[in-house]
Amino acid sequence: MNTITKIMSKKQIEQLKKQIDPYVLKVSQPAYTYYQAKLESCTITAYTSGKVVFQGKDLNWLSQESSSESKNMFPQAGSDEVGTGDYFGPVVVSAVIVSKENEDVLRNLKIQDSKQINDEKIRVLAKEIKSLCPHTILIVSSLKYNSVHKQHNMVDIKCKLHNQAYLNLIKKGYTLPEHIIIDQFVQEKSYYRYLSNEKEVVRNIHFETKAENKYLAVACASVLARNAFLEYWDMLEETFDFTFEKGAGKKVDQCGKKFVLKYGMDKLNEVAKIHFKNTEKILDLINK
Repeated sequence: MNTITKIMSKKQIEQLKKQIDPYVLKVSQPAYTYYQAKLESCTITAYTSGKVVFQGKDLNWLSQESSSESKNMFPQAGSDEVGTGDYFGPVVVSAVIVSKENEDVLRNLKIQDSKQINDEKIRVLAKEIKSLCPHTILIVSSLKYNSVHKQHNMVDIKCKLHNQAYLNLIKKGYTLPEHIIIDQFVQEKSYYRYLSNEKEVVRNIHFETKAENKYLAVACASVLARNAFLEYWDMLEETFDFTFEKGAGKKVDQCGKKFVLKYGMDKLNEVAKIHFKNTEKILDLINK
């Protein structure tokens, strides 16, 4: 069984229903959908969020169609996270709403995945995005992260942060658009399972890998998250009068050794994600 997901406007969803009507074997309306149509070759579920899911054995005819229109539907909201692969520093999640009116300005700034932009430009672009777009930023310090990680794994933490980022936009008085996209780090079913005990959950979200290079709102969120990470990093280096290494490689192990020798193991809990394997490697280096 293959699955393809597209984002469509309400008008496109209605047009699709008319097109497939002669071939529909059964139609129903599950929660949060406009309709679910069963055809001989596939099942089509059109969600009120604008997400349309096609499931069937052979969907080649569909994957060959252009999906560029779905990437250009505004307003759209997107979220992304930064810092989950870095031993030192915080975990940051940002959510951004991009309107049709701001699309051209943001595209002219050549905003894209923050991993493809140098840190100097990130700082400049972040100011522009903040001035143009409704946004929210969540920063989880290493100390807080280590405490939460005792009961929740990394994926669980990210799910809760993404959900909270969208809730914070609502609390700020903004209305979330129909098109909400998360740069996929977990399957949709698992995402909502991790949030099963939360009081409020934002639903009808579209999950897509490498979304930061496809959706402008996710790209903007990626930039804001990276900028917040860099600002927090600057604060850490100033506070401890120490130069930290990004990532989680061998240089980070050596850096961790220097930090522990200078400040002790207790302070490592304030600047690093202790459950990473780097902690064991640092201890090994110290004990040699």
